[in-house]
Amino acid sequence: MSTPHSQFTLFGKRRFLPFFLTQLSGAFNDNLFKQALILAILYKIGSSADTSLLINLCALLFILPFFLFSALGGQLGEKFAKERLIRAIKAGEIVIMLAGGAGMLLGNLPLLLVVLFCMGTQSALFGPVKYSVLPKLLENHELVGGNALVEMGTFLAILAGTITAGVMMANDAYAQLVAAGVVLVAVAGYLASRGVPATGASLPSLRLDFNLFRQTGAIMRMGLGQRLSVSRSLVGNSWFWFLGATYLTQIPAYSKDLLHGDETVVTLILTVFSVGIALGSLLCERLSGHKVEIGLVPFGSFGLTLFGLLLWWNSGGFPQAALPHDWLGLLQIGQAWWILLSVLGIGMFGGLYIVPLYALIQSRTAEQERARVVAANNILNALFMVGSALVAILLLSVAGLSIPQLFLVASLMNVAVSAYIFSIVPEFSMRFLVWLLGHSMYRVRQRGLEAIPEEGPAVLVCNHVSFVDALLIAGAVRRPVRFVMYYKIFRLPVLNFIFRTAGAVPIAGRQEDEATYHQAFERISRYLEEGELVCIFPEGKLTSDGEMNEFKAGVERILQANPVPVVPMALGGLWGSFFSRDPNKGFFRRIWSKVDLVASAPIAASEASRQRLQAEVARLRGDRR
Repeated sequence: MSTPHSQFTLFGKRRFLPFFLTQLSGAFNDNLFKQALILAILYKIGSSADTSLLINLCALLFILPFFLFSALGGQLGEKFAKERLIRAIKAGEIVIMLAGGAGMLLGNLPLLLVVLFCMGTQSALFGPVKYSVLPKLLENHELVGGNALVEMGTFLAILAGTITAGVMMANDAYAQLVAAGVVLVAVAGYLASRGVPATGASLPSLRLDFNLFRQTGAIMRMGLGQRLSVSRSLVGNSWFWFLGATYLTQIPAYSKDLLHGDETVVTLILTVFSVGIALGSLLCERLSGHKVEIGLVPFGSFGLTLFGLLLWWNSGGFPQAALPHDWLGLLQIGQAWWILLSVLGIGMFGGLYIVPLYALIQSRTAEQERARVVAANNILNALFMVGSALVAILLLSVAGLSIPQLFLVASLMNVAVSAYIFSIVPEFSMRFLVWLLGHSMYRVRQRGLEAIPEEGPAVLVCNHVSFVDALLIAGAVRRPVRFVMYYKIFRLPVLNFIFRTAGAVPIAGRQEDEATYHQAFERISRYLEEGELVCIFPEGKLTSDGEMNEFKAGVERILQANPVPVVPMALGGLWGSFFSRDPNKGFFRRIWSKVDLVASAPIAASEASRQRLQAEVARLRGDRR
């Protein structure tokens, strides 16, 4: 299995491109029609007396179906083949958009509102299928890149649909343009869906429950009852939509009242935010090394807070002109560039935050529950977005805060929510520290790691050069790894938090601590029985001269009790680094140094003597110490 150089190679694969175009067209059409309807109410078919009420009604009609029908979408996504559901939903979009086009041509507001509700329903049914089908279409190493492209496409489609609606509605023939546009895009989306490969049904025996309220409760319990890393990822995902809704909802008023700009300034801010999300999403694959790297989530959260605070700090005292600034005039003001940088940063770090969470939810949820867990996520998203509106009303209207002060409160709330999530699931913080180490002091070059099985038990054996060997291996291997390590290293300050969170196994010599010695082998057996990866350093101690020590008999004892495949690995380039025992080491001597991590094909347990394993690791290491 080869690892692609970039997620963009997925655009050349039939198993991804039709799906990508299908979801892209849906996001574009939703926002084209919704924005066109809002503009029609504002300028064409609404009255000044009921404009505010109608616009709020539009928001309610679009989001209400996510509460009502996401659970049904989750059930349908498990029971039926996903490619058939996608095509049926996209065919339904054509019918809905024909009605929407008729409503626009007739200027029939009740019909347009009904169509908006139907669009929300279609999106609520499509969401669980959309995110649960990705793990079926992609390889494990493609999951982050695929999610990144989907998030990039979604936000750019939202932006393009919003701008296109504005252009169409400014034309005298707006009704004809919108009617033709939404129908043609719906037809294009359906044609694209015809190319989505067959994936089959995850749970065809599932009995559908059409009691929407009972099933919504059941699916919410299923989602929040998942393992902590998944359930809290649902909360973190929904918190992102809380923040996103807070910023996006306030951008028009912020642009008008704080930046003293016209409509083009609103479009500029929305464009910068959407481009930021797209850039952050695309960066995820490069920074994660083609694996689900949840260590990026704390990094993204930190950036969301930092740039939220910068937006608040730079929003005061913006110069006002006789006429509202257009976007070109805004760019001539130095303060505007700091604001745009803040908005871009919020978008970029939002992408780094959300993509790993989606990938984690997909990869750690059982296939027969995935669509329903995604449905629970969509319901939570809708709840948090409603909560965002209520908090904004409370703080702006009741408490009398300004919009920049609302952004300040949201940034501080992000600190509290993130602290809660990361304290409940310390794996996020642990993976962040591992990721940071691999992207600061060392550059890890990987070769042959595709030899590590994608699933099932295996033992990794590696030479032992430094105190951070386990962290570098953990950062490079796509699967979680349970490390066996000398108990005194396990107890090192700071690193102990990482080792405990990662489920490392402390081991001592039989003469040092016999209880710890026997407990270690019991835990190793339990991990392997549960299908985990276990990594051991058979030398039993760090090298004191850069050369390999003799492998101990512990590896043979493990394999005798658990005859699983063994993957030899070798680290090179760490001797002389700060965390090695080189007497001539220095903290700055090997900063950003190149480290090689090499693996070879698995060896059967029956053939994996310690002598053969030592010879293979020595061969892989070569001359690099």
